[in-house]
Amino acid sequence: MANNIMLYWGSGSPACWRVQVVLEEKRLQGYQNKLLSFDKEEPKSPEVLAINPRGQVPAFKHGDIILNESIGICLYLEDLFKSEGVQLMPDDPREKALILQRSLESNNIFQKIGDITCYNKMVPENERSEAGLQRLKDALSLELKLWEGYAAKMGTESYVAGKNFTMADAVIFPLVALVFRFGASQAKYPYLAAYYNLVKNRPSIQATWPPHWKTNPNTGDLLKNV
Repeated sequence: MANNIMLYWGSGSPACWRVQVVLEEKRLQGYQNKLLSFDKEEPKSPEVLAINPRGQVPAFKHGDIILNESIGICLYLEDLFKSEGVQLMPDDPREKALILQRSLESNNIFQKIGDITCYNKMVPENERSEAGLQRLKDALSLELKLWEGYAAKMGTESYVAGKNFTMADAVIFPLVALVFRFGASQAKYPYLAAYYNLVKNRPSIQATWPPHWKTNPNTGDLLKNV
């Protein structure tokens, strides 16, 4: 069932991790995959460019169907394999609406993390400043405070959109994990920290934990002031 799925991915990429979690939750283990090196710029290889002209991962192919946007891939897999594994999108329209809202809203965190991690690459050297970088961190902090409020409303024993693990969790958890890995304080965001600690040991999460995170559990303090 999964052997005609091909996924190109990179270790530590939240976008790739989302897809891997959904594949695990849908019990689609055995899919073809290729781990690419960002340092060697392997996502820009002709092999990947053939299915994703942006030269980015995830790059996903199922038979002759190609998808390269992570949330799109996740929703496609849930729709096609709805009866397999865990149902990640409920039938109830109200519940589904919240899951879709949280899933798509998570891109605000993704964008703000990217603004910070790519600051030196995207901003000319003569325009960089500590104040400029801190403004980006402050914007991420405001976003995380919003999500801290969502988590507080749901309660410490709840997932991000209810009592069950859903698509929203598959999409948002990799970002929460990345934020804490990069040094954001769990004490500052206790409800997000409780959510992180609730989800991190789930089998699908552990099975897809980024390989280089296992060998290098610490990455410094990039987000210590967030």
